Amino acid sequence: MLAFTFPGQGSQRPGMGRAWVEHPSWEVVGEASEVSGRDVAYLLLDAGSEELALTANAQLATFVSSLVVLDAIERVGLAPTLCAGHSLGEYTALAAAGALPFADGIRLVVERGEAMHEAAVERPGTMAAVLGADDDTVEIACQRAEADVWVANYNAPGQVVVAGDPTAVKRAGEIAKELGARKVMPFAVSGAFHTMFMAPARGRLRKALGDTGFLRPEVPVVANVDGRVHEGAEDWTGLLSAQLCSPVRWSQSLATLAALGATVLVEVGPGGVLCGLARRAQPDLQSLAVSAPEHLDELVDQVAGTESWHAYAAAHQGEHLYTSERVVVAPAAGVFEPDDACNAPGPGAPPGEGPTVAVGDCLGMVGGEDVRTPFAGKVVGFLAHAGERVVAGQPLAWLRVGGAS
Repeated sequence: MLAFTFPGQGSQRPGMGRAWVEHPSWEVVGEASEVSGRDVAYLLLDAGSEELALTANAQLATFVSSLVVLDAIERVGLAPTLCAGHSLGEYTALAAAGALPFADGIRLVVERGEAMHEAAVERPGTMAAVLGADDDTVEIACQRAEADVWVANYNAPGQVVVAGDPTAVKRAGEIAKELGARKVMPFAVSGAFHTMFMAPARGRLRKALGDTGFLRPEVPVVANVDGRVHEGAEDWTGLLSAQLCSPVRWSQSLATLAALGATVLVEVGPGGVLCGLARRAQPDLQSLAVSAPEHLDELVDQVAGTESWHAYAAAHQGEHLYTSERVVVAPAAGVFEPDDACNAPGPGAPPGEGPTVAVGDCLGMVGGEDVRTPFAGKVVGFLAHAGERVVAGQPLAWLRVGGAS
């Protein structure tokens, strides 16, 4: 059971995209730049630490960097069985699970980053990690500070992040140390994320979320707000809105992944913080961070060396197609846009009888290239969602071709 986890803001670092420039998955960066109207390649290659740390830059760069790594992992034939993401990473998790189309994800992250930046300017704040104290102790320290400071992240046993007014955060840290905390580490941020200081960003984010067509996740995604799986597409607008001012329950999310049967946790994207937290919170889980191309072989070797790999491989062999059925595959990598005229049901829908197509008919587009069928028959269904990013050779449509052999 592969659980893919995705990092949030703070995992970015200058030049984090350089290792991927010659990899085929780098094409994701060009597509993200086109959708966002931003030079994402510059952010991943040339932006300095101060510029990259700006909320609007950090969130877009981290999101796209994780998508590059995700695309590369999918190219070696691995896919998640479960997903979760830390704060911003929840958006990447939804994209990986097929619930958030590529272009919508880029637009949402741009809006979120800019809205949170503006909220931090309006109400400056800060954050700090409290180490060596349990959740209750840190909560008590915040209450005893009697000011605007709250728990922002329940990251792992003995690691809780607080956020709020700078003076209040400092006071809560002092009280936590009096109560037995080992250390308090201030963060170099100007915003109190996941607290009520982010309330001014809600209106803009809610509008962007309302304009987004979420899909039902293809694999379970564990939410930050409550550490639980939410299977319906309709849940995520409210969950992502609530996440803005609610603590990230990451420790609880890791417990849920383990309870669902996760055996290998893969951190997909820059950094390796989530693997460290997983080792503290769920030491029985194997974990591996994939942030550079050389990590792909390590991932395949680690997964192939586990007993669970055989069950995973068996579960991902694909469906048997009868001799009267064919699949049409992607001619290139890119975002899939099906032709509305085909009017076929999406993935997971009951098979239906779509329109009849002839050899050479266009079923949609991928990355600017037509998807033309080499078979004649009836379109039974699409195997990829509209807006989903696919790789060359990935099955896109399922045809019934009568007596073909």
